[in-house]
Amino acid sequence: MPSLLQRIDRSVRAKLLVLVLAPLLVGLPLLLGLAWAWGDQAYQRLLSFKIGSDLVTAHEYFDRVQQGVGLDLQALASSVALGRLLDAPTAPATMNALHGMLVARGLDFLHLLDRDGLPLASAGGRRLAAEPRDAWAVVGSAVAGTPRTAIELFSPDALAAVDPALRRRAHLPLVDTPAAVPEPRTFEDRGMVIHSAAPVFDADGLLVAVLEGGVMLNGNLAIVDRINTIVYREGSLPLGSAGTATIFLGDTRIATNVRLFEGTRALGTRVSRAVREHVLEGGRIWQDTAFVVNDFYVSGYEPIEDSAGRRIGMLYVGFLEAPFRDARSLALGVLVALFVAISLVGAVLSLRFARAVFRPVERMNAVIQRIAAGEAGARVGTLGSRDELGRLAGEFDRLLDTLAQKREELQRWADELDNKVADRTAELAEANAILRRAQQQLVMSEKLAAIGELTAGVAHEINNPVAVIQGNLDVLDDVLGGAAAPVRREIRLIHEQADRIRQIVTKLLQFARPGEFAGYVEEVEVNALLADCVVLTRHNMEKRLIELEQCFDAGVRVEINRSELQQVLINLIVNAVQAMPDGGRLLLASEDWREGDEILGASIRVCDSGQGIAREHLDRIFDPFFTTKKGSGTGLGLSISYTIVERYGGRITVSSELGQGAEFRVWLRRRALFDEAPNAPDFRARWAAEGGVRMR
Repeated sequence: MPSLLQRIDRSVRAKLLVLVLAPLLVGLPLLLGLAWAWGDQAYQRLLSFKIGSDLVTAHEYFDRVQQGVGLDLQALASSVALGRLLDAPTAPATMNALHGMLVARGLDFLHLLDRDGLPLASAGGRRLAAEPRDAWAVVGSAVAGTPRTAIELFSPDALAAVDPALRRRAHLPLVDTPAAVPEPRTFEDRGMVIHSAAPVFDADGLLVAVLEGGVMLNGNLAIVDRINTIVYREGSLPLGSAGTATIFLGDTRIATNVRLFEGTRALGTRVSRAVREHVLEGGRIWQDTAFVVNDFYVSGYEPIEDSAGRRIGMLYVGFLEAPFRDARSLALGVLVALFVAISLVGAVLSLRFARAVFRPVERMNAVIQRIAAGEAGARVGTLGSRDELGRLAGEFDRLLDTLAQKREELQRWADELDNKVADRTAELAEANAILRRAQQQLVMSEKLAAIGELTAGVAHEINNPVAVIQGNLDVLDDVLGGAAAPVRREIRLIHEQADRIRQIVTKLLQFARPGEFAGYVEEVEVNALLADCVVLTRHNMEKRLIELEQCFDAGVRVEINRSELQQVLINLIVNAVQAMPDGGRLLLASEDWREGDEILGASIRVCDSGQGIAREHLDRIFDPFFTTKKGSGTGLGLSISYTIVERYGGRITVSSELGQGAEFRVWLRRRALFDEAPNAPDFRARWAAEGGVRMR
């Protein structure tokens, strides 16, 4: 007797019955399980999203409260009324006026301090210890001229020093709470305070006093009630759920609308160990279900940090989970009932429609058996059906042919579209490149034009005092006569540097209008000039504890303007010194420039052990106006230096890696090859093409 599987395998009717009954026997339980799991996950995600949104709203309002305290204090600090009080800071009227400001702004304390943080007066006539209060971060910031507001933790003594009433208000008996971390203390007497301070300036903008104030959060039920009203306004929690808000000091509720009993707030109760470890110790946000006092709430906790970043408390919002949990169970129960009913109705209908499928199949099977038995004339005949079984054989091949044709057309269209996109992308890239080059050239031209106009205007004003300096030096030399011998070298160097000032102005004009100037050359001994540069810059090296190494081996003279070369070398040495703010090693070296057996000139190396140059800056280091010294550099030093050296046929190269120092090398020719046309956009392209920047 054939088995059940064999009977199913041999019968279309049996297979169709299995297909119809499978949803009831297998699919329905599996589908219900998946629906239940999905519904539970969706429920958890919904609650997590809801509590996350509520926590963000509560956080924003809490921040706004802190900002409001800070803005109120700044408004008082800049008010005319406070300015009048500074004339008599210790008078009773001053203390009364401060008390009026305190009441009007809803503050718990308000102090007037001098510019060193020492107390001058306090609202209500309270006397503070004559000790500076700038140990508090906000007061220290205000003494430095910047207002600041932060959450701070005040010790009981600190509260008593401000106002004994605040210490009494902060005293809160601890309530034994299940699942909380064991606590040996029986009460909490520290204070969590929104602490703020603002500088007071006179009419000339000078700091004359500091205004300090704050609001204590312990027992501040108005804030938590307001948070609860904003987050859980009427209608935002359906199904009879209730929202709550709490401010914690450590793990203790110091301001809450959670009820311990009817009409009694759960002040002094503590949070569970799991929440404490997650939020206070781990510094993470909690968004999950938690047991709060006497029931389960969908809860959100985030840490509250003081001015030093220490976690000193928590901000909490949450709503009762039970109504949502009951609604979920009811919804899933209804869903299960609907699934069962729909499946039963669907099975009955499916069996009826299945008969229209297996009857034609059974007839075709009977014909096949008759043909197998030798009845060659057996035919199915007209099935009387115009469904898929009647049209399958003739339509299937035509369908495949149609699909193949459509697929070829789609592929051809896709290839054409890809080609058009690639062509258009290339055109746009080329157009963008042309536009960027044009913009860069236009900006550079405008900068150079502005430099030319500015330099031409100030050159006269700079050269006049330089001429006065040089004239008076000549008078000084004549008057002192032989007595000037001990400082003859210094007088000469002053003469040279005054002349160098004049030449720098000239070189700025040369940089902006190179075609209007023509240099002159002289034979310069590189080693002697390097020695002079060392004398002029030695004080900078000694000030930064820089070790200097000199290796002057150049044996040839070069044709160049001496003052211009000195300007280039001093600029490179000063840049190297500035790259080593904490000390380092500076190498100045010279040697002959050889190519094969021919000596073309001399090369000078300036190597430092400083911070180096970033790779992305190397190809722009000689660009006009490019600088990494934000706020202190003009970006013209290296550009002018390169222009000077290139004018006489030389070049400057640089090699560097970030953190491993930099090496600048100046190549000078024995016989100058004049180039009067260099300009920043053009010579940078030539310099880069010649390998001006080399990476180590």
